[in-house]
Amino acid sequence: MKFTLGYAKEEITFTLDDKNIAAVITPNPLDVPIGGRAEVERSLREPIGAPHLGEVVKPGEKVVIITSDITRPVPSYDVIPPILDVLSAAGIPDEDITVVFALGSHRKHNEEERIRLVGREVCARIRCIDFDPADTVLMGVSAAGTPYEIFTPVAKADRLICVGNIEFHYFAGYSGGAKAVMPGVCSRAAIQANHAMMIREGAETGRLEGNPVRADIEDVVRFRPIDYIVNVVLDEHKKILRSYAGHWREAHRAGCAFLDTLYKVPIREKADIVIVSVGGYPKDLNLYQAQKGLDNAKFAVKDGGTVILCASCKEGLGEACFEQWMTGMAPEERIAEIRRNFRLGGHKAAAIALVARQAELCLVSDLEADFVRSLYLTPFGSLDSALAYALGKYGENARITVMPYAGSTLPAYVGE
Repeated sequence: MKFTLGYAKEEITFTLDDKNIAAVITPNPLDVPIGGRAEVERSLREPIGAPHLGEVVKPGEKVVIITSDITRPVPSYDVIPPILDVLSAAGIPDEDITVVFALGSHRKHNEEERIRLVGREVCARIRCIDFDPADTVLMGVSAAGTPYEIFTPVAKADRLICVGNIEFHYFAGYSGGAKAVMPGVCSRAAIQANHAMMIREGAETGRLEGNPVRADIEDVVRFRPIDYIVNVVLDEHKKILRSYAGHWREAHRAGCAFLDTLYKVPIREKADIVIVSVGGYPKDLNLYQAQKGLDNAKFAVKDGGTVILCASCKEGLGEACFEQWMTGMAPEERIAEIRRNFRLGGHKAAAIALVARQAELCLVSDLEADFVRSLYLTPFGSLDSALAYALGKYGENARITVMPYAGSTLPAYVGE
């Protein structure tokens, strides 16, 4: 059987003998047409748990729209224009609207990237700015002790609209909803306090209720209300399938329920070898982002198995603390350190180490082999060579699972 995986802006093709295939984890087949911008417009006409957006905003109010940064696949160029149409019809002039890119702990954009995210017309019409962690105001402290230090333009806005996509998140349960604010436009101290709860019980992929990280994210609305969300669920090609607009919690939960029907995939066996891609650009720009695929792959691999991650990582590791922990500590040291001294960035290094306890981790990337070895990962220049190595370990009858969209599909083991 022939397979194609996304890798940077290109593709990797390979073939497996049918006898070796344990599972191919792709989105569940649903008769859902691609919705695109028209689906966003529909969701705005049919909001969930809230009035029409045009009834929420009033002329003279300053409106901020938070949307995702370049490391996320949110098609803001299709989501934001319909929102602007509604705001314009409600009497909100362009000069009273600001688009804020939720960087969280990620790097700033250049002008070309901003245009790519929202489109040239929106950039020309609307003030579009990056979140600046040096410009925050303390809005309050969460029940769990997180200091909500929020980007000043967001804190001072009369109305706040959050744009995002809904996908599985390895300790917040799901992306989307209030996550645009926390951590999207919060200080590093706030993000660290929230993410420190990733090691607590209930902080896991696909879980909302009883998840301490998600509860802390959503507590932010007590201090900085979210007036509206527009969240989209994307297909494996990053096209809009469904859009959910309205109340920050009710619309988000509806989107999460749909995501489960699409991307939570039952499997009947765990594999010796799991071949993983996060779908290519932009999700494999660096290892910091591509880590999400490893975390989902752990549900599909046997203890003592091998995970082969195909990720270009053309921008390297992607975050300073993450790089320090990956290059300066052995896997078990990272796990011990995250329990002793939580550090944002280090948390993903620890998450990789937890998967490495279960399986050998091989990396097919553009990185130098010696550098990859220094990360305690096994380097390969091609998937063919990595697969040959793994088959040498487990034999010609090895069971192999392929995850072409590992950042978004969640294996759910249901047994034989």
